[in-house]
Amino acid sequence: MAGSRPALRVATRGSALARLQTDAVARRLGLDVEVVVVQTTGDRRADVPIHTLGGTGVFVKEVEDAVLRGDADLAVHSAKDLPSTTAPGLVLAAVPERADPRDAVVGSTLDTLPAGALVATGSVRRRAQLANLRPDLTFAELRGNIGTRLDKAAGFDAVVIAAAALDRLSAADRIGERLDPALVLPQVGQGALAVECRADDDTTRALLASIDDPAAHAAVDAERAFLERLGGGCNLPCGALATLAGPSIAIEAVLATLDGRVLVRARATGTDATAAGREVASRLLDEHGGRALLEDVA
Repeated sequence: MAGSRPALRVATRGSALARLQTDAVARRLGLDVEVVVVQTTGDRRADVPIHTLGGTGVFVKEVEDAVLRGDADLAVHSAKDLPSTTAPGLVLAAVPERADPRDAVVGSTLDTLPAGALVATGSVRRRAQLANLRPDLTFAELRGNIGTRLDKAAGFDAVVIAAAALDRLSAADRIGERLDPALVLPQVGQGALAVECRADDDTTRALLASIDDPAAHAAVDAERAFLERLGGGCNLPCGALATLAGPSIAIEAVLATLDGRVLVRARATGTDATAAGREVASRLLDEHGGRALLEDVA
């Protein structure tokens, strides 16, 4: 099959993790690929906190533009980097089987961190939930690729990183604790890969359908629908995790103040992923005081 058409051109970020994820998609497809490395706004401005760069999309826009221009046939992203709505002209064609969606603590466990410990993370979502659990903790900004963040870990009592990233980079031995979602809900899409192509490229869409995992795709759809209804991104301390059991989907979501002093959770279930995601957002906003929290964040 590899010789029946030119090698697929795959747009991706240039980090070691992004390249590994692209290679994983290529292996699943069983095709030769030409990697098109794209530098994103988030990569160029690695010294700036993510939430000050305009929120979700700073790691994907330029990669998506390469596909829209025809410089690449498809793009491979970490699903957590996607905006809540797909760019016009593109389609989320595949979400392969999802890896561990949890956050991981490197350098300690949550319970064994000393009082006043300094925890490094670039995520307002992680800070808010950890501060709610442990109001004594202090926080430091952490940016850069996974290797850079691991190199910096010795300068803090702990750093918090997506468990899936460490697993994919064969660095799971650095994990002190994988945080139970009952304590810390992950970022929307965390642990999943998202493969986009042009909406009118029927050939590539058909190829990508072969590696799509319906359960993972539905979970990501539900979580993105939650985020879209909430109107947030990397600048908002919120998280969600959807799971499937047969035809039923359950999604739990969290919204907090930036300092974590106020935190609310809600849950919704249903058979339609998008509807369940929107419902849990509405419950947070209308039944659990979420609108007031959004005003506090703003």
